[in-house]
Amino acid sequence: MEKNDGALIVVMSGDMDKVFAAFTIATGSAAAGKKTAMFFTFWGLKAIQKGNFTGKSFFGHMVSVMNRGGINRIGPSLFNFWGIGRWMFKKMMKDHKVISLEELRQTAIELGVKLQPCLTSMEVMEIKKEDLIDGVDEPCGVATMLEQAFQAGATFFI
Repeated sequence: MEKNDGALIVVMSGDMDKVFAAFTIATGSAAAGKKTAMFFTFWGLKAIQKGNFTGKSFFGHMVSVMNRGGINRIGPSLFNFWGIGRWMFKKMMKDHKVISLEELRQTAIELGVKLQPCLTSMEVMEIKKEDLIDGVDEPCGVATMLEQAFQAGATFFI
């Protein structure tokens, strides 16, 4: 990434509305011809997980049971109501012809947005590379993320 040319979006949240905003910014940046990367950490990893159960230890497996990944399982930050809010927002988006979150993520991949999972978060939450969707880069650490932030013209934390 050339200095001040591109965007880095750090995705810390696994909430539908925040993940939608992150992918919208990323696809907009990539469509404008800017080098764009997304760094997914902790709950943000849910957006790039396949949705299978993860974790080998008791706690690792419990995290997966309580907060399973997968872009179609994430709910809005407010008004989720045990999944009803997720269903309602998906229906409202479809009724208003708004691209689905899964399609938006695929568009980001097709536009060349780098999807980078945080290695430390993956280790803590016992998520393996094979638990992530196709099109995701190799897990990386904070040094990689910081180098991209130093080079990017814009950095967002969502």
